[in-house]
Formats: sequence, structure tokens, C-alpha cells
Amino acid sequence: MRLALPAFLLFTLGLPGLALAADVAAGKTKVDMVCAACHGANGVSVSDAIPNLAGQKTAYLENQLKALKDGSRKNPVMNAIASQLSSDDIANVSAFFASQSGATSTAKSAFLPNLAKTNMSFPEGYPAGYTKYHTINFPATKQVRYYYANAAAVAAAKEGRDVPNGAYLMVEVHAAKLDADKKPITGPDGFYVADKLMFYTAMAREPGWGRDIPDMLRNEEWNYSVYTVARQHRPGVNQAECLACHKPLDKSSYMFTIKELAAVAKAK
Repeated sequence: MRLALPAFLLFTLGLPGLALAADVAAGKTKVDMVCAACHGANGVSVSDAIPNLAGQKTAYLENQLKALKDGSRKNPVMNAIASQLSSDDIANVSAFFASQSGATSTAKSAFLPNLAKTNMSFPEGYPAGYTKYHTINFPATKQVRYYYANAAAVAAAKEGRDVPNGAYLMVEVHAAKLDADKKPITGPDGFYVADKLMFYTAMAREPGWGRDIPDMLRNEEWNYSVYTVARQHRPGVNQAECLACHKPLDKSSYMFTIKELAAVAKAK
């Protein structure tokens, strides 16, 4: 038999002013573990491309996180993070950010160095030993991107296994050649004709590479990197954004292009 709550208790529970208080300390702990990697430990973001959250209204922050959690607001990075937050997490994180002054402090989470850095280095001898397996046009940026995988990744995809440690995936990002009207020139294969290499993006995994990454962001042992045309790490890259974007892809080796890789691998 289900007991009914007393009428006065139902009434008081419905009063906004008497709602259970959020736990600001718990919110700070969650922020330090994950949010600080991009939004800063006190809500002052780590880059101009990421919004400051310090001093925002609690209700606004809660509404945005709920919308990101249920998918009604689209953002591939934040959808992946918010989907892992409980209702209490959302209330606590919102309360913590709202309690911050929004000043110019640059406090950083202790986790941040493990997220911003990467264990990767540019693969020696590239592209020798790599298989080109995919090409994508990017009309918005007038780019064409070529996807490559090393032997370990190709072998696993061919056998239908999860991509293992030792795998290395490279993406060459090229500016498209433009016509007189500044429109990308398309080749007979339907892809833009590459003009010049702009940079590389990459993902790779080795044992222990995910050890210091919080569970909410960790992609098993995967790390991410961006390289200049000189094959050096591009400064200012925060791999936390890559980790969050790939986080929902745990059933496909954290890869957006696993099907394309498998198709080419099996045809070899």
C-alpha cells in the first residue's frame, strides 16, 4: 500500500524557495574533474572560442545543461558531456558556476595539464606504412580531408575487432583549389581538388595513455593531436574537446570513420 504525503508537506515541497539547496562543493568537484578543462576551474574559459560560465544565473545554466543532456540543444562536445550528468550534478555545477565572480582569475584544474597535453608525436616515416581509406569534402571551410590508418588499425578493422593499442590514424587537411569565382574545383571523383596542406589531425592509442584522464572524458587509451605542416604540435590545442566529441563512439572504437576503414581493409 502506498502512503500519501500529508497535504502540508506536498504544499511545502512545491514552494520554489523551499527546494533542496544545491551542493556547491560537489559542483566544484565535478567542475575540477571535467568542466575546468575547457571552461576553467572558476568558469573563466581557457580560450576565446569557449564561453565563460562564471556569474551566469543558476536557472540559465541548469536549463542549458538540461537541453544539452536531452539533445534539444545541439553541440557534439557538450551533448556528450551533459548526457553523463545526473540531475544533482546539473544543479550542483550550475550553482558553483553561478557563485563565481566572473572576474579575470585564471585558476586551472589540476586535471587540466593531463587533458591539454598529448602523449602523441608525429609518426616517423609517415605516410609510409599507412593506408588511405577515406576522403571528405568540407564545403563550409572549402577543405578536403584525407584519412589514413596504420597497419595495426587496418588489421583490426579487417577482422572486425576493436581498434587496439598501437593504432595511429591521421587526417590531412587541405585547402581546396578554387576557381575564378572562389568556388572549390571538383575532380572527376567528386572530391575537391587539393591545393595546399593546411595541418594534420590525429588520434592514437598506447597502454596507459588514458590513465590520467577523468572517466567522463576518457576514450579508453586514445589521445588526440593537431600538427602543423612542419609536423610539430600546434600550440593551444586542448584535447579535452576531442575527447568529449569522440566519447559517445565507444561502440565503434571511438572513431567516426570505422565503417569506411573496415570497408577498405576488407577489400585489400
